[in-house]
Amino acid sequence: MEIEYDEHDEERIPWHPAFVEALQMELREYQDVLEFHPECQLNSEPLRIDCVVIKKAKDVVIKKNIAVIFREWNLLEYKSPDKHLSIADFYKVYAYACLYVSNKDVPITSLTLSFIISCYPKKLINHLKDERKYTVAKTSPGIYTISGDILPIQIIDSRQLSTEENLWLKNLRGKLRYTAITRIGKEIDRQEEAAHIAAYWNAILYANPAAIKEAIEMGKYSKLDRVFIETGLAAKWEAEGEARGEARGEAKGRFEGEQQKAFGIAQNMVKLGLPIETVISATELDPEKVKTLYQT
Repeated sequence: MEIEYDEHDEERIPWHPAFVEALQMELREYQDVLEFHPECQLNSEPLRIDCVVIKKAKDVVIKKNIAVIFREWNLLEYKSPDKHLSIADFYKVYAYACLYVSNKDVPITSLTLSFIISCYPKKLINHLKDERKYTVAKTSPGIYTISGDILPIQIIDSRQLSTEENLWLKNLRGKLRYTAITRIGKEIDRQEEAAHIAAYWNAILYANPAAIKEAIEMGKYSKLDRVFIETGLAAKWEAEGEARGEARGEAKGRFEGEQQKAFGIAQNMVKLGLPIETVISATELDPEKVKTLYQT
């Protein structure tokens, strides 16, 4: 079965629920002291932050690299792999933090702000340094800590994160290798988390059809065949493949029909004694094919 990847599919993949599940897996060690509130509504109007993580025990120190800055209330904004973090995005989310402080009546000194992205926001970083006079330091692979504001702020480039430390966030994207797919699947099995991470697993599967095909063909993860069928991806891609095949077949048929018609016209022109240059120009056939007509 042929599986083809359409770059526009990423726009339809539900990345944000997958991000929250990836975040929960990254912070699984602290699940008893953290509360996760996906798409937290900020007021009566439809303004939402992607996730708010609340630390239930103030005295607990979070040692995980992505959460070292955490205080009691922690707002996280996630950008799907095909999106970038702009200067306008930064100020919008900063405004969300201020709104959260106002509506929830929490001290701003108990709040942190995190941006999780899949590319380095060079323009924004330069703006924060040059215009806001913030200090931006790369405190660990993929994690940029911003100081100079009352709010602790960090920007996390998930592509740069360590696979050993941040398996879930680093691989929340397309264009993965089959080895990454295999590792994720085996880790889900090992931790018995399949029921709690369905959105994450589905996003990974939908975004990486080529890697899935390769993993299945190489037999690197025995359960992938079953997952492939149970998620409905097998039926979906087979139907799409057939549709694409039919479309290609129709186009090929039209092309071959046009070529055959042009060849017939060329034969008649040769019989009339017209020069080869005229025949080629009129029919737009391959010159080598036209030449064979003059040799018979």
